[in-house]
Amino acid sequence: MKIAALIFTVAGLVSAGGCTNPTSTTAVADSGKKEKPIAPATKAELAQWQHATFAGGCFWCEEAVFESIKGVKEVVSGYSGGHTENPTYEESGTGRTGHAEAIEIYFDSTVVSFSSLVKVFMASIDPYQVNGQGPDRGSQYRTIIFYRNPAEKAVAEKALADPRLTAQGKVAVELKAFEKFWVGEDYHQDYVPQHPENPYVQHESIPRLKRTQAKVMDLVDPAKVAQ
Repeated sequence: MKIAALIFTVAGLVSAGGCTNPTSTTAVADSGKKEKPIAPATKAELAQWQHATFAGGCFWCEEAVFESIKGVKEVVSGYSGGHTENPTYEESGTGRTGHAEAIEIYFDSTVVSFSSLVKVFMASIDPYQVNGQGPDRGSQYRTIIFYRNPAEKAVAEKALADPRLTAQGKVAVELKAFEKFWVGEDYHQDYVPQHPENPYVQHESIPRLKRTQAKVMDLVDPAKVAQ
């Protein structure tokens, strides 16, 4: 799925297993690829901001969504929620590490609150899909809200217990105490803006970005509205 020269139909994308299927030949072919980086923020710059962590299926999709939100300073793709030390992309893709593809968000709490980030997260996912999002299936694509303190836990619990949500079905989103976030490989970072020609990006990531923004437009940076 990560070789742009191959052209897939939407059905082909689904059968290929989605954004990070370690058994697909395209994923293996691209697994060692180093992309030209988009100047990352330094650790010193990031240290001044609050952190939030979510797992919402393909981390390419979620990273693109949150990068467009006002007050968000940086979003990093990686892995969280499991038991394996230093998980790799290939290991995580087997489902045996316990980790889910996740994003770590660095945000200015004077501009956007954790509660608002939870709102964006819930708008970006199918909260009823178990162990997956869209065409991406497996425990590595499950949805999780991670909390770092009792206040964040209370915010998440309130969102997940919203009667408008629970009336539609059983909510599959997990709520977990944050333990550790493992940064993903370089070639996963900022994947959507660097690979707009990628079939998965065109058929899944960008439509998901547009759908989410439409639901939370008041929180979107006007300069980052998807066209």
